[in-house]
Amino acid sequence: MSLFRWLPTAALVLAGVAAGPLLAAENGTVITIHNGKFEPAELKLPAEGRSRITVRNQDAMPAEFESVSLSREVVVPPRGEVSFFVGPAAPGRYEYFNDFNHDMKGTVVLEAAGGH
Repeated sequence: MSLFRWLPTAALVLAGVAAGPLLAAENGTVITIHNGKFEPAELKLPAEGRSRITVRNQDAMPAEFESVSLSREVVVPPRGEVSFFVGPAAPGRYEYFNDFNHDMKGTVVLEAAGGH
């Protein structure tokens, strides 16, 4: 068999291997803002590696996802969404809040491998 016959297949396999980590990042976690609350209010993620978080605002008012401990501050427009990455970071609890409404709070829990 000719080498040229296998090149397209090999290229597709290599592209899939290279895209694997990208696809995993694209399948991140969603925090929804609904009725003036973050849902879920507690989000568990692995401490190792990077995790993508998408904040989706279903309300008619803008919100600001802010976490001093995670060094993240993003405005989420009404009926809009924003995404960002967290980690790798030390395992622990990282508080966040809506800077436009300090009663809206939540926590990102970064867990070590094995959940400890």
